[in-house]
Amino acid sequence: MVSTIDNYDLSEHNTFGMKVRCARFLEYDRPQEIPEVLRLAAELPRHIHIGSGSNLLFTQDYDGAVLHCRAKGIKYMDMIDRVNLVVDAGMKLDDLVRITTDQGLWGLENLASIPGEVGAAVVQNAGAYGAEMGYRAMDVHAFDKQLGDTLYFPQWDCDFGYRTSMFKAPENKGRYIVHTVELLVYKFPCPNIEYPALKKVFEGRDPKSLTPAEVRDAVAAIRRDKLPDPAVVPSAGSYFKNPVVDREVYDRVVAAASGLTLPHYDMENGKVKIPAAWLIEQCGWKGKSLGPATVWHNQPLVITNPDRKAQPADIIALERAIAASVLERFGIELTPEVEKV
Repeated sequence: MVSTIDNYDLSEHNTFGMKVRCARFLEYDRPQEIPEVLRLAAELPRHIHIGSGSNLLFTQDYDGAVLHCRAKGIKYMDMIDRVNLVVDAGMKLDDLVRITTDQGLWGLENLASIPGEVGAAVVQNAGAYGAEMGYRAMDVHAFDKQLGDTLYFPQWDCDFGYRTSMFKAPENKGRYIVHTVELLVYKFPCPNIEYPALKKVFEGRDPKSLTPAEVRDAVAAIRRDKLPDPAVVPSAGSYFKNPVVDREVYDRVVAAASGLTLPHYDMENGKVKIPAAWLIEQCGWKGKSLGPATVWHNQPLVITNPDRKAQPADIIALERAIAASVLERFGIELTPEVEKV
């Protein structure tokens, strides 16, 4: 069933808590309803499809239609040592993590407590603690607005990368509506606990003795210590991407760090990933405010709206001030992970 509400308050559909409205809000329950949703959306000048709004910053009222999938179903295709899950895009990712780990299935536990819905998490290739949605997404079903039909994209065609996929590519922006995702999880133990914080939690434990729920709970506890709950302290989670740079750029940053130990992750092709949080903290922004927008005191990668008084311009002003500081000191240009609408 398609539901339509005009002049809709989006406060509950963006985790920054911005008090903005859209001209029309359209929700649907089945992929077959997408053409009807698009027909109704075409009556307005533009439209956007969202998940839970956990990676968005609405910069003003939206004069078009906002589309949202309400479907939250999950189907199981059981095999000898693994299970294929066919999941609707509207299911909350953390709910899916809890369901699968409670059933003893491995593969999604490191994605615990990430806000957002499954469809958007695949588009964004959401990830944390050594795991990414792209590792598990075997098949993505998406409605192609140009062709007017659903297409099926196997994993190797999705071009998953760091916080991106082919669905986010500039030439594809807005073209596809992901409505179903087929995810692969395992019945046998395969804990991914090499991330330093997780490794410390399970130090001395035989990895084969762990359960998916134990790893999930450890990940959730680590996130609680570092990150605010968006339902309590509005934010969009990690605001900036971790920069991936050439080795010579990394060497330059090491020199600019003036003897400080620079955390980093060596990647393929000589690239190096540098934690944006470290760069921001070295520039003195941890816990600091600019007007009503504040950098989270436990994780400088997060910009918050703690008193729910910040306007979009306040968030953007803090973003630009942080980026300018990092560029001036380290010569690295930070890229926002958050999408502005």
